Amino acid sequence: MRFLHPLYIFLILISTSAFSQKEQKPSFQIVPLGVKGGIDEKNLSAYLLAPASTNDFICLDAGTINAGIEKAIEKKTFKISTSEVLRKYIKGYLISHAHLDHVSGLIINSPADSSKTVYATKKCMEMMENHYFNDQTWANFGDEGPGFPLKKYHFQTLSIGEETPLTNTSMTVKTFPLSHVNPFESTAFLIKNEDHYALYLGDTGPDAVEKSNNLHDLWTAIAPLVKNKQLKGILIEVSFPNEQPDQFLFGHLTPNHLMKELHLLEELSGKGTLKGFKIIITHLKPPTKNITKIKEQLKIQNDLGLQLIYPEQGKKIIL
Repeated sequence: MRFLHPLYIFLILISTSAFSQKEQKPSFQIVPLGVKGGIDEKNLSAYLLAPASTNDFICLDAGTINAGIEKAIEKKTFKISTSEVLRKYIKGYLISHAHLDHVSGLIINSPADSSKTVYATKKCMEMMENHYFNDQTWANFGDEGPGFPLKKYHFQTLSIGEETPLTNTSMTVKTFPLSHVNPFESTAFLIKNEDHYALYLGDTGPDAVEKSNNLHDLWTAIAPLVKNKQLKGILIEVSFPNEQPDQFLFGHLTPNHLMKELHLLEELSGKGTLKGFKIIITHLKPPTKNITKIKEQLKIQNDLGLQLIYPEQGKKIIL
């Protein structure tokens, strides 16, 4: 019986290690500026996303901005000033829907911000123009809408299903509709950088409760990316524990509903494709006992082998 020369074994091990490192190379970095749904105005939905090698961030929703940046600086995630992160690192905002817990940070911080683009679907943009940046409730920092536009922000309307470049980044976005207290609209954003993707969902109810096919259509669209391991992770909400009755979900998910939806995604992408897949749980609503219960229920129901991640304000996540 012939044995491999030790040098060959060494070369094989080095080659395997290099291939493994290449496969595990990070694609995106996420810095949560706000992670909760509900009443904590210092910690509401906002997630900075950038290619792993850059600081060219797009902000996914904007419920909390300033307090989140300060928390990230406190945790050494950023080593520049709050103003510099706001003005230089954040290249634009993707707003999933116009509820205040997703836009209040954008509104309040607009006087201190630099010029950049705010992206939203037509209905969402109309709500922000008519109810917030309207020269009555707040100055119009946009380049269209009521009153006197100050033209600091460029308001760019996104078309559903159309891939749009994100200005001053190497990323693009494709939008998908979500149901959030039907007929109110929310949005999912599929972010692409090179051949890698990340998916962020704004608030959404399950198809069965919302009487829609929006999540089914979204899962169908991304299933090939899951199968090919191009999708690096999904940020998706779970607002209530399983005890919350369907009639009082108000367009949100429970652990039961999330797992049903993800089982459908696995059916579409292939058995075992979600094992170890990163699911970042967003929008958990206080009180603390509810958040604890949600985490316990998800742990018990995680029969897909998902890597469940609970974001912490200011702490970086790598995809």
